[in-house]
Amino acid sequence: MTSAKPTREGSAHKRAAILGAARGLFLADGFDRTSVDAIALRAGVSKRTLYDYFGDKQALLVAVVDHAADSLMAAIRRTMAETLTEVHDLHAALLDFSLRIATETFGSVDYLALMRLVTNESVHLPQLRDSWMTNAPEEAIAARLAEFGRQGALEVPNPRVAADHLVALTFLLAINSLGSTISADDPRLRSILDEGVRAFLRAYAPRPRAAL
Repeated sequence: MTSAKPTREGSAHKRAAILGAARGLFLADGFDRTSVDAIALRAGVSKRTLYDYFGDKQALLVAVVDHAADSLMAAIRRTMAETLTEVHDLHAALLDFSLRIATETFGSVDYLALMRLVTNESVHLPQLRDSWMTNAPEEAIAARLAEFGRQGALEVPNPRVAADHLVALTFLLAINSLGSTISADDPRLRSILDEGVRAFLRAYAPRPRAAL
């Protein structure tokens, strides 16, 4: 089924209200159980306005996922700028970065619910997963690890694979181990992340150069 195209851009305020209402209802009730009437009511707009702005419910779901992916990438880039720039202690920097991502972004119930929504609805709308993967956090992390490689702090022949390893060893492992209610004060979290960062650095530490 092909989603209808929106017929107008409309005001930023109304678009934001519709996206926010749709996201809240999709995550709480699921895509199939959420009606256009309910979204319009929560957003404070008419159903006709919703259709004019987004076309149909499927197109609105794609817009919700696109917006969430953009927000996630902005958060990832902001955290990287604050923790992985002008690094003097790579272990401490990666630990700080992983801790903040685990508790402030990936560890949120809202984020995990969004991931489940994308996974469930991608069966019917493959473009959801394509959109999400295009904005995958690993892409931004890979670019930063590649820079560390150019500086000689790491040896990363394949930055994207290295990013996948870092994510798997740190905040994804923490979420799988501790669940969605991750707290920065939980000593188990810091232990998981610390061990993960150490394992990552052992794998990607620069190799000694053979003497000529």
